[in-house]
Amino acid sequence: MVKAKFSDAAVAEVFTTYAPAQKKKLTELRDIIYQVAATTEGVGAIHEVLRWQQPSYLTPETGSGSTVRIDAIKGQPHKYAMYFHCQTGLVDHFKQIYPKQFSYEGNRALVFDVADQLPEAELRHCVSLALTYHLRKGSKTKARK
Repeated sequence: MVKAKFSDAAVAEVFTTYAPAQKKKLTELRDIIYQVAATTEGVGAIHEVLRWQQPSYLTPETGSGSTVRIDAIKGQPHKYAMYFHCQTGLVDHFKQIYPKQFSYEGNRALVFDVADQLPEAELRHCVSLALTYHLRKGSKTKARK
């Protein structure tokens, strides 16, 4: 199991601001992102930074994926989310293949409750799709050879 240390002090600081239950669950999401990246061909190393004041996970080494962000939902101490770029169509695709496994926020997020168990297999699949988005789309920003 991959347990990545924080390489960005600003991201580590954001994690200290979360309510304990949210922090635990967001750490699980973070671990899943790193685990999926490590076991998915073509993804390469994950770069963790703050984007829009949210922990964000990019694939700059290969350019294989679309940014994945995670965060607590402000004002709702029992909710947290995984965010995707709204113009990719990723969340709409997730809705098609997993209509009942997740709660969705429009075309940009999977929303979770701290009391619920994560649908881990399905979530790993969604993360894999996001981290290989440019590879599958044949985008000009896809993996560098």
